[in-house]
Amino acid sequence: MAIDEIEFYWRPGCPFCMMLEAQLDATDLPVRKINIWEEQGAVERVRAAAGGNETVPTVYVGERSLVNPGMAELEDLVRSEAPRLLGE
Repeated sequence: MAIDEIEFYWRPGCPFCMMLEAQLDATDLPVRKINIWEEQGAVERVRAAAGGNETVPTVYVGERSLVNPGMAELEDLVRSEAPRLLGE
């Protein structure tokens, strides 16, 4: 299954989310931003990645997830799971 975008789970007021969002916005990566307080099922998806916690930012690339990643870690995951998103 082709991966078309990065799923970026966030919540309002989260400074870590704002930092990662700014870094993602500075790239050409396709990102779907999902507010966990507004989208049905989003909290459960975050909890599945974060050991039952609502830790954000949580990012999915396909079925692989990262909880509170740095940009380099996220780029490594994209490179391994969906390199075409990076233009590679």
